[in-house]
Amino acid sequence: MENNKTFEEALTNLEQIVKELESGNVDLDNAIKKYSEAMSLAKFCSDKIKNATAAVNKVLTESGELKDLDVKENDLCYSDTALI
Repeated sequence: MENNKTFEEALTNLEQIVKELESGNVDLDNAIKKYSEAMSLAKFCSDKIKNATAAVNKVLTESGELKDLDVKENDLCYSDTALI
């Protein structure tokens, strides 16, 4: 898999492989190859999500230092339609 692939490209490729495998029209050798590629894409996507989550969960303190965001359910405010 290309290292410069975006999350969206990898996810699209993964979805395409899943559709091909679900169709049942793939011979065994090709199915094994596609399954292996799909697992690689799934790991790539999972790693991207983990990294994005970690980046989003950082907050900049008043001193300019990045710290992990510690949000508890009781600290959140909800409206009728959205988190505010």
